Order: sequence, then C-alpha cells, then structure tokens
Amino acid sequence: MPVAVQMHPSHVKPVVADVAAAGGKVADSYLAHVQMHEKAGYYAVQGLRSVFDYFTGYGAQMNERQWLARFLYLESVAGVPGMVAGMLRHLRSLRTMERDHGWIHTLLEEAENERMHLLTFMQLRNPGLLFRASVIAGQALVFNAYMIAYTLSPKTCHSFVGYLEEEAVKTYTRAINDLDAGKLPKWTDRQAPEIGKFYWRLKPDANMRDLLLAVRADEACHIHVNHTFAHLDADDTNPFSPGSVQLP
Repeated sequence: MPVAVQMHPSHVKPVVADVAAAGGKVADSYLAHVQMHEKAGYYAVQGLRSVFDYFTGYGAQMNERQWLARFLYLESVAGVPGMVAGMLRHLRSLRTMERDHGWIHTLLEEAENERMHLLTFMQLRNPGLLFRASVIAGQALVFNAYMIAYTLSPKTCHSFVGYLEEEAVKTYTRAINDLDAGKLPKWTDRQAPEIGKFYWRLKPDANMRDLLLAVRADEACHIHVNHTFAHLDADDTNPFSPGSVQLP
C-alpha cells in the first residue's frame, strides 16, 4: 500500500501513552492565553467551535455515524492550515531568495498527517454529495481566511491552530470515553482500517480504540508544535528536526 510514512508514526506510541496517562488533557502551560496573539487565537477557536458544534450536531448523545461525520469534517479543515502556512513560507523563500530555516517541512508534515486522518476515517464512511459540498465550501472559506491571516500575523495563526488542536484532543478523548462506556457498540470489536494500521504501524489486530488513541496523540503533537511556533519570529530556526516533534 503506497502510503507516505512521515512524521508521526515514529513517535506515536510514547505520545499515545503520555496523552492517555494525562486522561486526554492538554498540558496546563498550553492553556494560558496571555499575549495578544494568544488571546486572538484562543477566542477565535472558541467562537468557531460553537458554530462547528451546531452544524455537526454535536451533543450529549453521539452515535458512530455522528462521530464519523464530525471527524471527517474536522480533518478536512484541519489539513488546510499547515499546507497554507508551508506554501506561504515557500513562496516567501523564493521571493526573498533566502532560506526558510526549516519550517516548511514541519508544516507540510502536519498537513499530510491531517490528510491521513481523513483518508483513514473515509474507510469507515463514504460521505454523500451534500456533505462533500459543505467540505468544499468550508475549505474555500478556511483556505482564503487563513492565507490572509497568516500573511498578517503568523504568530496569531499558530496560536489559533494550537488551541484548535486542543479542542480536537478533547473531541477524541470524549469519543474514546464513549467507546469505553459502551455507548458505541458498533466500534467495540471493529478492526481499525488497514491504511491506519500501516500508517501508524499499529499491531495487526488493532481496533478502533487503538486508532482513536493514535489520532489523538497526533493532535497532541500538533498542539506542541504550533504553540512553539507561535512564540518564534519568522526568521528563527525551526527547533524541530525533520520527522520529529521533540525539542533538542
């Protein structure tokens, strides 16, 4: 199966353990929003989450189909920021004829990882025309809005993505808790899709819980990377080596 294995499979197991040990909670240091760009990113995410929850039917009782609809739409949007930021930094490097200092690779890895989330969940549900139309509309809106925002304030955008990924961790944590509580019986013994087993290097008999743990760990990694980028200047060197989210 020709799937590009990039950033996350190599470190997903220890991160799965770390996030699980924390009960799916993000580190306290990420929750503070003190500087102006952090406040802007945080409150933008809170406002958008309310709208997203309404349109995706997020509520107290969620079945497997509803969870998949939420995952699919979430991941179709989550794959945009990294690609836009990487593209803009790529163009900037070409325009100024200067090095990018290593940011592009990490940003594109993030976009690729989110796309793999989408492709994996697509093995469990094939959305209809209305859903696909809403994805096109959402992508057009997010792409253009994020491109303008990143041009004006990259730090604000990375804070926004960091807080967005915190919400993603909360979403996947609740889904895992629902699964553990027996509220998602169709997933209790369901095997993870083969593409997911290959990409995350899961065990041959990996199930849906294993898959959700791996995806949640990815989102936790994106929190760390984006909150780090939010405190760097555009010409600073990327502290993450290719294929890693660990600071040296």
